[in-house]
Amino acid sequence: MSFEKFCLHPEIMAGIRASNYFNPTPIQEQGIPPVLEGKDVMGLAQTGTGKTAAFGLPILQRLRQGEREKVRALVLAPTRELAEQIHDAIRTLGKETRVSSMTLYGGVNIRPQIRSLKKGVQLVVACPGRLLDHISQRTVRLSNLEVLVLDEADRMFDMGFLPDIRRILQHLPRKRQTLLFGATMPAEIRGLAREILVDPVTIQVGETVPVATVSHAVYPVHQHLKTPLLLKILRQTLTGSVLVFTRTKHRAKRLGEQLSKAGFQATSLQGDLPQNRRREAMEGFRDGSYRILAATDIAARGIDVSRVSHVINFDVPDTAETYIHRIGRTGRASRQGDAFTFVAPEDEEMMRSIERLLRKPLERRTLADFDYGVPGAVWGDGSSAAPIAGNTQGPKTPKYVFFGARGKNHRQRNPFFRLSRG
Repeated sequence: MSFEKFCLHPEIMAGIRASNYFNPTPIQEQGIPPVLEGKDVMGLAQTGTGKTAAFGLPILQRLRQGEREKVRALVLAPTRELAEQIHDAIRTLGKETRVSSMTLYGGVNIRPQIRSLKKGVQLVVACPGRLLDHISQRTVRLSNLEVLVLDEADRMFDMGFLPDIRRILQHLPRKRQTLLFGATMPAEIRGLAREILVDPVTIQVGETVPVATVSHAVYPVHQHLKTPLLLKILRQTLTGSVLVFTRTKHRAKRLGEQLSKAGFQATSLQGDLPQNRRREAMEGFRDGSYRILAATDIAARGIDVSRVSHVINFDVPDTAETYIHRIGRTGRASRQGDAFTFVAPEDEEMMRSIERLLRKPLERRTLADFDYGVPGAVWGDGSSAAPIAGNTQGPKTPKYVFFGARGKNHRQRNPFFRLSRG
């Protein structure tokens, strides 16, 4: 099947060719027809499936005709990076059209945005907070809105944007087309969908499982040994671009600094960075100036780099679904990718949940030349892992055995409290 089937305007077809799109992805094949027909849509699709074009192409088709100086389409996104990514993609697709567009997000001067809005724009890609600023200042008018897109709705809920979205909805025409997309659909988002969607077409693309080109490995390790283990792995492993996920902004920042001091081309991406620093980190990771990027889940949502060879979960994610989203950054375009996860004792239950979602146990690995000695840990023979005074051989190196929910090794609840001696 080709894009010709959708009967899009030749100007838009030129943009499709300029974007190097050849055949529609499943989300595009299923999503473009109902959006073109003006129907509401609820789409369940992961990042990287092509959903921007699934709603962007029909929006461009609509905006080619009609008023050109009023906001007629609005896309809401959770982060500045994702807003830029969506805007860049739609702008490339609509390169040959005269559709005007812009982004609205915080962290930058609001005055240039106000000037652009005064000139008139048809399509706005915005983050909820900055859009509310413009609404309160009456610098944006949404009374002529025809299409609303909530992209990454699950992430907007995670980030606490649901009240902001409800406030924005109060300023929109009730008669409009609404499109809602997310990688997952928590109960709160499904509730919102029931409120704002009218007879929606529901699209679900693929199962929540990783692509076959990604291999998985788990490294059991205590929290305070994660950074030394990461340095050891990076020095011993041939990698391309590496994306390291942390649970907190502070840890991402600190890890980026530690990797840089250790001699790696590394930086971090987290919410507290000024906009110019965030852009520098993103562009540097894309063009290869930075080989390693430490980031939180939220900050990394706008990253779209095809050559990521390794995803390293420095911290285990909070949900099994987030694990799938993280590792979806590697193994793209039929390339082989690797996903490494550092598992501390308290993460065991979450790893079981991840394995249940993947429907398979994950390989456990240790590094033979890494010092796993932990003061106070107890070995299988009852001895201490701490080095003994005068012991020139140093601490023993443990061989971790994972006592998971399945298999003959299921003997104890936590493998880290009773370790099998190697």
